[in-house]
Amino acid sequence: MVYGVIGPVNGLAAAKNTRPVKILAVGDSLTAGYGLVAPDGFVPRLEAALKADGYNVKIVNAGVSGDTTAGGKARLGWSLAEKPDAVLLELGANDALRGISPAASEANLEAMLRALQDRQIPVLLIGMKSPPNLGADYVTAFEAIYPRLAARYKAPLYPFFLDGVAANSALNQPDGIHPNAEGVHEIVRRFLPVVAKFLDALS
Repeated sequence: MVYGVIGPVNGLAAAKNTRPVKILAVGDSLTAGYGLVAPDGFVPRLEAALKADGYNVKIVNAGVSGDTTAGGKARLGWSLAEKPDAVLLELGANDALRGISPAASEANLEAMLRALQDRQIPVLLIGMKSPPNLGADYVTAFEAIYPRLAARYKAPLYPFFLDGVAANSALNQPDGIHPNAEGVHEIVRRFLPVVAKFLDALS
C-alpha cells in the first residue's frame, strides 16, 4: 500500500503504466475556461503540459462558471461518478466576490476535503485571495482558510490560482477577472511543478 497526500492510494503506480491517471478538476469559471476557446482553457492546457513532460494523465473538467464553495460541495458526489484517481480543488473566488462568510466557505471546503479523504482520493488544494475592497479583516480571515485546511488534511497547497496573473491587464480578459490565453499559459507554467510533484507522490 502506498500513501498519498490524503489517505492510502492503491495501485496508482501500476495504473500510470497501463492507463491515464484520471484527475478531476473541480472549480469555477477559472477551471472551466470562461471566455476562452476550448483548447486555451486551464484544463486542456494543463493536460497538454503534463503530457509533454511525460505524465500519462486525463484531466476531467468539472469547472462550473459562477460556482461557489457551496455549489461545489453540492455537486461533488455526482462529480465523483467519474471515478477519479485524484482531484484538483479550485473554489472560493466567487465566495470572496460575493462577500460570503469565510467561516461558511471554510466549512464547505472542509466538507469536500473530508468526503475525498473518506473515499481515499488524493487532492491538491488550490487557494484564492480576496479582493482588498472587502476590508482587511475579511481578507485576513478568507486567505487563512486554505493553509489551515491544507495543514489539517495534509493536502498539498498551491496558494493562489492567479499567481502572476491577477491585476495584470495584459494577461486578463477585459473584465479584469478571468485570464486570457496568455494568462492561462502563465498560470499553467507556474502550476506545473506543483502538480507534477503531486502526481509523483501518487506513485
